[in-house]
Amino acid sequence: MNGKRISTGIPGLDIILQGGFMPGYSYLLAGSTGSGKTILSLQWLLSDEKLLNDGKCQYITLAERAGELHANVDSFGWSLDKIDIVDLSPSGKPGDVEEYTVFSPSEVELSTTWKAIYDAIEKKKPEKVVIDSVTLLSYLSTDDYQFRKHLLVFVNYLKSIKCTALLLYDPTEMDKDASLALSVDAVLYLDRTLSQSRVIDLRMIEIQKLRGSGYLSGLHPMRITNEGITIYPHIIEKDVPPALRDEVLTSGITGLDDLLKGGLEVGTNTLITGPAGVGKSTLGMQYLLSEARKGNSSVLYAFEEHEPFIVKRAENLGMDIRPYIDNGIIKIVFVNPLDLFPDELLLKIRNELKRGVKTVVLDSMRGFNISMEQFGNILTHTQNLINFLKSKQVNVIIINEMEAITGDLRLTDYGISYIADNVLLLRFAELNGRIIRLISCMKKRLGEYEPELRELIISNEKGIQVGDKLEGFSGLLSGTPIKNR
Repeated sequence: MNGKRISTGIPGLDIILQGGFMPGYSYLLAGSTGSGKTILSLQWLLSDEKLLNDGKCQYITLAERAGELHANVDSFGWSLDKIDIVDLSPSGKPGDVEEYTVFSPSEVELSTTWKAIYDAIEKKKPEKVVIDSVTLLSYLSTDDYQFRKHLLVFVNYLKSIKCTALLLYDPTEMDKDASLALSVDAVLYLDRTLSQSRVIDLRMIEIQKLRGSGYLSGLHPMRITNEGITIYPHIIEKDVPPALRDEVLTSGITGLDDLLKGGLEVGTNTLITGPAGVGKSTLGMQYLLSEARKGNSSVLYAFEEHEPFIVKRAENLGMDIRPYIDNGIIKIVFVNPLDLFPDELLLKIRNELKRGVKTVVLDSMRGFNISMEQFGNILTHTQNLINFLKSKQVNVIIINEMEAITGDLRLTDYGISYIADNVLLLRFAELNGRIIRLISCMKKRLGEYEPELRELIISNEKGIQVGDKLEGFSGLLSGTPIKNR
């Protein structure tokens, strides 16, 4: 078998298969009812205009009537007119069902069905064929051995005529007979389940077997839209050591940049953490505005607020970000946490980087966690995202909300602070009968910083300011400082 591949026509699937389908291979496409087997199969057949025009795409259906197939794809705007649809589904009225007295029904119907399949393929000589479904062929056979023998002969026949095939199959039957997977060249498994919280319909694809080729292992999320199936490959990013540069990301706030001895090193990731209302999102926007003034593009993924609210809040503090949004320097993307796969978010970020984005802000970790928790541990997904952005020398700012306004000091509720290169802690404190905001750098991997607490002042008149070191008090981080004697 040569190294040439056939594109699947399914966004993301070629990446998982490391190039597409192998020509002449037979792929067992397993999945329960409603998992997307028929849609994926038809989308694959429709993806090659040349083969369609040459009449080399064939769909052999043993259950669903041809008319039903046409009706079911109307919502996608697809036309099946160029596909040779062979309808071998049962037809007629109940009284027309034949009774056999000499031979068993399985012997008669199985041999007749296999002959019809061979005849249809011999007549058209397709380069792509779909059998929907092999499960029904197994039902016609009372002898598992004979069924496997028929299937193995059929797979070898398809290979001899260089025909690539998708054989649709019910996974429950595959569980009963694991040897079936040995007859084919590859096994693709489609899964559809409800999330643990019972609020999200999760669709996944997994490559369980692929002869003669590597592939991306694991579960890969997929989505069925009005345009068909899209798959979001779960790519494990390598932790590549970044090429360090003598550049810093500045905020434009003199007191904060002084606290950080110039700024944050370019290509690092920063966690801005603190309770609600302390100014975390505002500070993150200040960094985006500072970068925009230098002509550097950035993108903010907002999990909790829509763009108009973000823009209005910034304007109230003297940050006029609208011109930078209009010219594309700053982009704000609202993300519904319940409507996004982790790998889908990573794909969005990949695409943003293609236009030269230098800084990515995630606001906030709580919304990000809602997206992640349906798909495993938040630490693994966050680490994967950070590894990718680090390898591209992109600045990352993650906004993290803490539940406690004062009291015991914790940097996050998710245990991710070890991933961060830099940590800026924002807190409330009661001082002389008034509530003040505090800012402090708790961690900076690649450079020096001032290990001190300063007052963070946010006002509509003067925007964001960072004051001098707070002296003469202890216990400021607890929220209830004590004046030193």
